[in-house]
Amino acid sequence: MGHLNRRGFTVGSMTLLAGLTIAGDHQPATATARPHPAGPARDGHAIRGMWVASVTNRDWPSKAGLSAARQRDELLGWLDLAVERRLTAVILQVRPTADALWPSTHEPWSQYLTGTQGRDPGWDPLGTAVAEAHDRGLELHAWCNPYRVAHHTDPARLAASHPARRNPGWVVPYGGKLYYNPGLPEVRAFVREAMLDAVRRYPVDALHWDDYFYPYPVAGEDFDDDAAYAEHGDGFPDRAAWRRHNTDLLVRETAARLRELRPGVRLGISPFGVWRNAATDPRGSDTRAGVQTYDDLYADTRTWVREGWIDYICPQLYWHIGFEAADYARLMSWWAGVAEGTDTDLYIGEALYKSGDPAQPAPWQDPAELSRHLTLAKKKHPRVDGHVFFSGREVRDDPSGAMARVVADHYPTRVRG
Repeated sequence: MGHLNRRGFTVGSMTLLAGLTIAGDHQPATATARPHPAGPARDGHAIRGMWVASVTNRDWPSKAGLSAARQRDELLGWLDLAVERRLTAVILQVRPTADALWPSTHEPWSQYLTGTQGRDPGWDPLGTAVAEAHDRGLELHAWCNPYRVAHHTDPARLAASHPARRNPGWVVPYGGKLYYNPGLPEVRAFVREAMLDAVRRYPVDALHWDDYFYPYPVAGEDFDDDAAYAEHGDGFPDRAAWRRHNTDLLVRETAARLRELRPGVRLGISPFGVWRNAATDPRGSDTRAGVQTYDDLYADTRTWVREGWIDYICPQLYWHIGFEAADYARLMSWWAGVAEGTDTDLYIGEALYKSGDPAQPAPWQDPAELSRHLTLAKKKHPRVDGHVFFSGREVRDDPSGAMARVVADHYPTRVRG
């Protein structure tokens, strides 16, 4: 979610947009849509959502080290805000940096609770969030980042019990951060089970991932997975194809285990909004993005939808209508076409954080811009089943009035969960 574009915590997808198209080095195999079963027309699962980010204490908790009572009060305030804004779902970040906002048996307590990774905060944030959200008629989606370990490269700064510290061969320093290596089968198995621990323990409505698989490209640096590629890369035409396979495995294997553990709990993913530019691949979108998820993050998001591996996709379309390099309207149309004929629900990630920001171009100074996004979906793309707003702070503060405009124009009444 680009720097302070989505999640505000990584290299900027926006700064990487426009300019030269990144050429792909390997054409993907054609994926076919899973056909609809015979019977009535598809009935999508509609949603009105907001992300609530815990990493770097962006939204909640407002800062590390608050008392358990203060943390709980703030959390309930976010849920009450969702009700006030007539939303139906809160996507709460509960595994921000390979740590947990619940008493996980796999990973330490998150530093964003107490200020010290591994320190028990004295209460159960995720358990509380699920129960209180459901009491309010809201869905609670458990948002996890699969591979990010730390916003630094020093394993010694991690909690002594941290799996990345106990298994130093699992991590790769890159771009000033530490990441788990997706090319190691043992890493994928661990990450999968660490995330699914939340599903085992709590009746969450969905397991949700954001856009970070392999990390966003950093100029002049290589992600050092040479040893893993040498050991596990046989049979692939190149490293890029092997990396995409690794990401596909995490998606497919997690989906399978999720359905075994809790049938009905959904798997949703919120990728960067451009799969591939049409200049790279004729199946791609009419865009000129400097980042393409297929080529740069090794995430074949189109195939996940077409093959029905995930229950919903929420691409981050963090641009305005008419933006030359990545026009919101053209991208919405492209994603609606990808989802057509599948059972994968399509939600659109909305850049509420840009509304009224003086650093953004003129369309974002108009409080009606986001409302126009929802109008466009309603009028032209019935395949869009809802919208999710980034993020909680802007839903609450609404400096430009854009969220209030969305609510007035599109959410006139509350929808009970």
